Amino acid sequence: MKQFAFLILLAASAASAQTPMTAEEFDAYTRGKTFYYAENGQDYGGEEYLPDRRVRWSFLDGQCKNGHWYEEAGQICFVYEDRPDPQCWTFFDSPAGLVAQLGRDPQATLLYETRQSPKPMTCLGPEVGV
Repeated sequence: MKQFAFLILLAASAASAQTPMTAEEFDAYTRGKTFYYAENGQDYGGEEYLPDRRVRWSFLDGQCKNGHWYEEAGQICFVYEDRPDPQCWTFFDSPAGLVAQLGRDPQATLLYETRQSPKPMTCLGPEVGV
């Protein structure tokens, strides 16, 4: 529990005290890797960062959504195949790993990297009807 509290404190301080990552920094840090994120000590999801700013997101339920990202006004914005409205995040490189803050509101969702891997996520594929 102490480690969780420390990570939350570290993530919150990183989001409030550091300069946001640029698109170039974000791309260099993430490309070719899969990152797993948590919120408030609970697994939140994973994202695989592919070439050409393409991504694959999952809530770790085996279902994956393809999308892409772009930079807009200093934020990293994501658009997915099932959700055409962008979700924009501010990313920070903290000593404990990547921290993502939804929008620019310090009270908004705050995700933090729990681990990263060079391996792709497991995606089960589309469900087949009966």
